[in-house]
Amino acid sequence: MRDVLEPSPAMTGTGVASEKLQNALIIYNPTSGRGRARRLRQLEQAAEILKAAGIQAELAATTHPGAAMELARKAVREGHDLVIACGGDGTNNEIVNCLAGSKVPMAVLPAGTANILAKELGIPWDIPSAARLIASGTRVRIALGAMLDSRPGGEAGPPRYFLCVAGAGPDGAIVSGVNSARKLRIGILEYWLQGLRQFFFYRFPKFQTASAEKSVAASLVVVGRTKYYGGPFRITTRASLFEDSFEIVAFTKRSRFLLALCLPAIWLGCLRRMPGIESWKTRRISCEVAGVEEIFAQLDGEAAGKLPMEFNIVPDALTLVIPSGVQTYLG
Repeated sequence: MRDVLEPSPAMTGTGVASEKLQNALIIYNPTSGRGRARRLRQLEQAAEILKAAGIQAELAATTHPGAAMELARKAVREGHDLVIACGGDGTNNEIVNCLAGSKVPMAVLPAGTANILAKELGIPWDIPSAARLIASGTRVRIALGAMLDSRPGGEAGPPRYFLCVAGAGPDGAIVSGVNSARKLRIGILEYWLQGLRQFFFYRFPKFQTASAEKSVAASLVVVGRTKYYGGPFRITTRASLFEDSFEIVAFTKRSRFLLALCLPAIWLGCLRRMPGIESWKTRRISCEVAGVEEIFAQLDGEAAGKLPMEFNIVPDALTLVIPSGVQTYLG
């Protein structure tokens, strides 16, 4: 495995003992989710709540894909000691890819089409209430997932980090097929429409997965750092943000019918009893194509290219502000 980043020497374990936070940048996506005018009013309320707690908060809107990363990088450069993400999973992912390996903490105000991190941490879908949790929150140091292109002889490029979940197979095809303009209009419904399309037209080619603990041929792999997968679904229910590991859930069949039956099994909490489901924990897994068909991957609900890919745990990679008591509950 190639080194992806060096742990910060200023951080130890999962607890972070550091100075009081004084200035924050709230990076928000003005086009994410619904109720956009109301959200701006709520963000102004959140800034006032943080100010009352001694944290000066500045608002910065994203204007194009990649803008959240640029703004987060600028926040670090200008000496902000907290970056707050207000958007969906894509906004969170951009900010994580800037803050990975730094000392600057990240917090979240939920918005967007989906926000797995907010669901995982039990953060209310009300921005002022979430801001109060930031003001009284706990800072912890957590691991991140990192995806590396493992194409033989190719230019691998820098790693791409992810906070919550990655996957390969039909979910990668769904995310790759999402129409950005339509997503702005209809939100999460666009993912459901793409899911329906892929259900009927996707061929479910198998690819080879390999880790130290287990190797299987699969048509779908979920690489989880969180219990939530997207929307209301909980798939990698033994995963934890506070552990240095992934939980892997692999579907080893090529049957649309069996995959469709997995949806009610997820709701009922009996997914692991379904035929063709394998699950285990690991710190590294590779996914290699086994035939000529292209297989797509996704990171935190964003398109991530095609296999082959390697997913690694990077310990001690990000400082996260969480509601007090959450680590005890979820860890």
